[in-house]
Amino acid sequence: MSYRTVVSIVVILLVPFSACHSGANLNSISDNLIKNQLKLLAANFKDAKSAGGAASADFVTVRSLKGDGTLNLIPTKDWCSGFFAGSLWLGSILTGDKELQQLAVAFTTPLEKEKFNGKTHDMGFKMFCSYGQGFRVTKDSIYRDILLQSAKTLTKRFNEKVGALRSWDHNAEKWQFPVIIDNMMNLELLFWASKQTGDQQFYNIAVKHAETTLANHFRADNSSYHVVDYDTITGKPIQKNTHQGFSDSSAWSRGQAWGLYGFTMCYRETGIISFLYQAEKIADFVLNHPNLPTDKIPYWDFDAPALPQRPRDVSAATVTASALFELAQFLPSKSDFYIHSAEAILTSLKKDYASAPGQNKGFLLGHSTGSFPHHSEVDVPINYADYYYLEALVRQNKFNHLKK
Repeated sequence: MSYRTVVSIVVILLVPFSACHSGANLNSISDNLIKNQLKLLAANFKDAKSAGGAASADFVTVRSLKGDGTLNLIPTKDWCSGFFAGSLWLGSILTGDKELQQLAVAFTTPLEKEKFNGKTHDMGFKMFCSYGQGFRVTKDSIYRDILLQSAKTLTKRFNEKVGALRSWDHNAEKWQFPVIIDNMMNLELLFWASKQTGDQQFYNIAVKHAETTLANHFRADNSSYHVVDYDTITGKPIQKNTHQGFSDSSAWSRGQAWGLYGFTMCYRETGIISFLYQAEKIADFVLNHPNLPTDKIPYWDFDAPALPQRPRDVSAATVTASALFELAQFLPSKSDFYIHSAEAILTSLKKDYASAPGQNKGFLLGHSTGSFPHHSEVDVPINYADYYYLEALVRQNKFNHLKK
């Protein structure tokens, strides 16, 4: 009997008798389910990696569940490589489970070599969601050093003429200097590095990137383009496109969530009021959109046609919920609305989108959409949906504590 099978049996036996610990909210999945699912996913990864033999040597973590029910294993260079480690750290924060913390260390350690990978803008996703959460828990100086090197590597992608960090190196025949809305999420690593070292360069680059994004990524209705391409000679935008949305002019759901989260975080780190105003505008666009379903779990694109198969994107919902818990602290006049909306999302997730005990190989949530136009990861569990769901729960607990 494999370790995976043993964990599955434990999950099924324990969860029906579990209850939320005293700090948990009724909207959330129970602590025992979180612990058991995360441990099950870790065990399933180990089984799948072992079964893959030499072909799996470079795989260090799990990204999603394939349509055939098998795990999608990935190497460190994948932009999603830090999310499962981060989920284990967040799970340990929520539950106090020491075994989750041990697993978090094990899934974080292989990512260290990425601190020198200058070929990607996703340093924040990979390193701050893993080592960053680890440093938050352990205060390990080794983690700090790895994060600082990661931040230094990220700054090499900054172009002063454009005023932004380059996002992608691929599709060079299509884009000269592409900047995607997702890149807002990687700025937190730079703000953190500036506070840790006192080096203003990290701060200045992050602020300038946010300002450039604010100036060029948003339409009159406060929805955002996915990709803005810049001329490196003039620094001006050349074209505005999508890569994962329905069309160049549509509102790709996860892109709106990235923007909401990113500008809320930038306001927290800088106090620059224009960042707060933009976060408020994005929140209002999303929460008041006529195409937002009543359960507040968006379709993969707000403007996608109402076809029989129009999948939701749970990952967009979890990023939105996490952002709203933070934004509520900065806008007291709308705090109740934002908290109610975030908790409504969590309620819907628990009711209709959460995995049953032992289901989905251990992923907490199903029904995310990675890239619908590329037929990639459509209506499946994805690790970043779980990560931001757990972060939303941590933030919900913090908000509830502040109210007491």
